[in-house]
Amino acid sequence: QVKLVESGGGLVQAGGSLRLSCAASITAFSFNRMNWYRQAPGKQRELVAVISSDGSTNYADSVKGRFTISRDNAKNTVYLQMSSLKPEDTAVYYCNTIVSLTKREYWGQGTQVTVSS
Repeated sequence: QVKLVESGGGLVQAGGSLRLSCAASITAFSFNRMNWYRQAPGKQRELVAVISSDGSTNYADSVKGRFTISRDNAKNTVYLQMSSLKPEDTAVYYCNTIVSLTKREYWGQGTQVTVSS
């Protein structure tokens, strides 16, 4: 059974940093594209960062230059390093993937990030 478990959220002052982790129980993890989404109160869920199986990455314009997505295939874990945090980064952050073999989509339970001004 596929399971995604996020950790690392918390309360941080503006300008600070946090690193989120997502531990994935997925067969052939390295073959799957992994995504980070976030959802702020009253807003739609938005795609924040993507890392493909070949390690290529993409970011939302709002986080470019501040966030870095990475993966450790040996640990079946994807990370989101967040720096220069702003109050508008406050949201629940979700790990997401679509398993390449089955095309089924999975979400983690989310981790809250709160940035105070």
